[in-house]
Amino acid sequence: MTLLAPLTELRADRFDRPDVLKRVATASRKLAELKGVAASMPSQDILIATLGLQEAKDSSAIENIVTTHDELFRSALAVPEAAGGAAAKEVARYRQALHVGFDAVRRDGLLTNQHILGIQAVLERNEAGLRKLPGTALKDGAGRTVYTPPQDPSAIVALMGDLERFINDDSLFDADPLIKMALIHHQFESIHPFYDGNGRTGRIVNVLYLVKQALLDTPVLYLSRQIVRTKADYYRLLQAVRDDDAWEDWVLYMLKAVEQTAAQAIGTIQAIKALLLQTKHGIREQHRFYSQDLINNLFSHPYTKIEFVQNDLGVSRITATKYLDALAGTGFVVKRKVGRSNYYINMPLYRILSGDAMTTTAP
Repeated sequence: MTLLAPLTELRADRFDRPDVLKRVATASRKLAELKGVAASMPSQDILIATLGLQEAKDSSAIENIVTTHDELFRSALAVPEAAGGAAAKEVARYRQALHVGFDAVRRDGLLTNQHILGIQAVLERNEAGLRKLPGTALKDGAGRTVYTPPQDPSAIVALMGDLERFINDDSLFDADPLIKMALIHHQFESIHPFYDGNGRTGRIVNVLYLVKQALLDTPVLYLSRQIVRTKADYYRLLQAVRDDDAWEDWVLYMLKAVEQTAAQAIGTIQAIKALLLQTKHGIREQHRFYSQDLINNLFSHPYTKIEFVQNDLGVSRITATKYLDALAGTGFVVKRKVGRSNYYINMPLYRILSGDAMTTTAP
C-alpha cells in the first residue's frame, strides 16, 4: 500500500525552476485573457450553461461514459421521451453538480469538504460520503493493480482535512495558484475519497479552485477535453508522482493543459459571442417579438422547447409556440419532433459546441 502524505510536506521552492516558472507565466497570461473574454459576454449564464454541457460530456468521456452531443442536449431538456440514454443523463448530472459547486463557492468564498461531498452526491445520486470500507484499488488496462489509495477511513478523513486546509489557507504553501491547483488535483485523485465519481468530482474541483482564487469569475476553464486527448500521459504522470516523486513533470503537464484549454475556450467564447450578436440583429430585423430574454433562451439551451420559452419570457404556451415556429420558418432554429414533443435546435451554436456538423437525420 502506498503511503500518502499531506501536500504541506512538499517543499514549495522545488517548483522554482525556470521551466516551471516559464510555463506558469504563459498559462497565467492565457487564463487572464480567458477571464477578460468571458467577462465581455452579455450573459455569463449563457457560458455556464453551454460550456458546462461541453465539459460534462468531455469529463464523463474520461470515465468511458460516452454520449453524443445530440443525446446530451436533449437530456438537458429533461423531457422523458427525449432524454436519451443513461449515459446522457449521467452527463447532465455532471452539469448540475458543477452548478451546485459554483453556487457554493460564490456564496462562501471557500471550497470545503462539505462542498465537495455535495458535488459528489449530485453526481452519484447518493449520500454514501467518504469511503468507509477497504478494497479500493486502481488498475491498469491489463487488470494489474498500479496504486492502492488509503484504505483506513480515519486516514481518508485526515487527508481530506489536510487537503481542505491546503485549498483554503494560502499561507500554508507559497506557490502560484496554478501550481497549487495541479497539486490539489493529484492529491484528491490519490486519496480517492469516494466509492465512485472521484475523477469527475476532482475535475470540477479544478475549475472551482480557480474561481475561489479569483483567477476566473465563472467556471469556464475545463481541462477535461485536453485530458481526453492526452489520456495516456495523464495517467502515466499521475503514477510517476507516486512511484518516482516526479511532481515537476506532473505540474508542467497541468500548466500546459491550462494554457491550451484556455486558448480553446477563448476561441469558443468568441465564436459564441459573434453568433449571438449576429442572431440578435437578425431576429430584431425580422421579428417584432425580439427580446433579450429570447436571445438568452436560444443560447442557454442548444435545444430549447416551448416550456422553456414560456418560463423565460413569461408568455403563454400559444405565444411561445408561435415565436418558435416563426423562428424555425426564418431559419434561426431547426424544429424537430421526438415522441410527442417538439424541440428547437440552435444549429450554429450546436456546431460550435460539438465541433462538427450535425447529422440531418431526425433523432
